[in-house]
Amino acid sequence: MRGRKPKTTARARSLRQSDNDAEGKLWNELRDRRLNGHKFVRQLPIGPYFADFACREMRLVIEIDGSQHAGNRRDAVRDVFITGNGWSVARFWNVDVLRELSSVLETIVAICEGRLVERVEATDLRFFPAAGE
Repeated sequence: MRGRKPKTTARARSLRQSDNDAEGKLWNELRDRRLNGHKFVRQLPIGPYFADFACREMRLVIEIDGSQHAGNRRDAVRDVFITGNGWSVARFWNVDVLRELSSVLETIVAICEGRLVERVEATDLRFFPAAGE
């Protein structure tokens, strides 16, 4: 059973309340098992980090990034930590969620169905499979 961590819970709640437009739009599609029955949660703590969205069953983290994340070294360190702990990470840009939501959702489905398993570093998607996969 998971123990209570009041500080972590408070931080996660705070992050959930400060969603940007892209996160809110994506959450509307992921919540309540709307995406092929997969259960996603918001602001899941993984070590010292909080995942924007996560599917525990698939051990998949979805991050929605703004322009401030372009070339961000801290994101690289974070991705190494998360993938090293058995989670895959998919990063999408805010603008792609807002303009190309169906493509973003199809990519997430492809990951969940095991059709996308190789590392991808493209302009519109960065996908890092869990270490050892």
